[in-house]
Amino acid sequence: MLKPKPLLLATFWIAFSVTYGQSDLSKIQAQVTTNEQIFANPPFQECHASSLVELSNGNIMAVWFGGTREKNPDVTIWGSTKTEAGWSEPAMLADGVIDENQRYACWNPVLFQTKEGELFLFYKVGLSPREWWGEYKTSSDDGATWSDAVKLPQGILGPIRNKPIYLTNGDILSGSSVETNKSWHAHMELSRDQGRSWSKIPLDTTTGYKIIQPTLLTLEGGEILTLMRSNQGTVVESRSTDQGKTWSVPAKSKLPNPNSGIDAVTLSNGLHLLVYNPHPGGGRWVEGRAKLNVAISNNGTDWIDIHKLEDNEEGEYSYPAVIEAKDGSVHITYTDDRKNVRYVVLELVL
Repeated sequence: MLKPKPLLLATFWIAFSVTYGQSDLSKIQAQVTTNEQIFANPPFQECHASSLVELSNGNIMAVWFGGTREKNPDVTIWGSTKTEAGWSEPAMLADGVIDENQRYACWNPVLFQTKEGELFLFYKVGLSPREWWGEYKTSSDDGATWSDAVKLPQGILGPIRNKPIYLTNGDILSGSSVETNKSWHAHMELSRDQGRSWSKIPLDTTTGYKIIQPTLLTLEGGEILTLMRSNQGTVVESRSTDQGKTWSVPAKSKLPNPNSGIDAVTLSNGLHLLVYNPHPGGGRWVEGRAKLNVAISNNGTDWIDIHKLEDNEEGEYSYPAVIEAKDGSVHITYTDDRKNVRYVVLELVL
């Protein structure tokens, strides 16, 4: 019997896409090589909204927000790095202190390392998603030290929850969104100078969909697909064929969504991988967050579940983040019942 081989090589994608249709993706197995909580005895009561990145030195860094409770002014941005020795103790990386009389909660950190090796930590500061603003810090030594916080200009929030991507022309594209009491609107932000400045690209807001927190995929031929969280029981999608300058009218996808964050990544072999809560929601806002799946697609439209990260009747397992490491392994973090951040490494085999 032949030993299953990882789907790690980009050259394998050519043969795979020709030989196998979407239905054959169900043959792919997600083998778990790591499944662990990032910390023990944390210096905060609750945590949420993680992000992760593979550093230039090969280590994995994760960040999240933590404090007594979401929205409280003591909520700050924390981070930890995984080395051969394990995860480092959580360290506070950013706070919402304005002065001795003003302090706000921090939200939704996002890690992104440029091709030049500069590491960005984007995050939000404010009373709520309706009033927050974007800030960022940078590091030139893989997160060992950080710059002072820089506030993004008005109208630019930075990557709102999910990682940016590089376009084929070298620009950086980031998914963002605005929440008000009456509506949610997603938009894109584009940088042509390695993250130093950004321009805003709107998405159609006339469809009636309430959409936030876009995640980005690169399809065959350079088309870009964004999948977005909604509160209407479904993931909503939009596409761009001109390097993110314009976008199709948002439309329902085939994926359910219980008003919870998703994340996806286009793998080096051309396949697309999604982590999501497979439930349409309804009732309480946390309904549907007790199950968390990994799905795969060869076209960004049709998805097949290949692994269950969580399959419970209660609890919250949500806000996943996913990346592909240089060795082809898939790394995932997600909220573990608001008490910890769980870290899972998968190897895809056929």
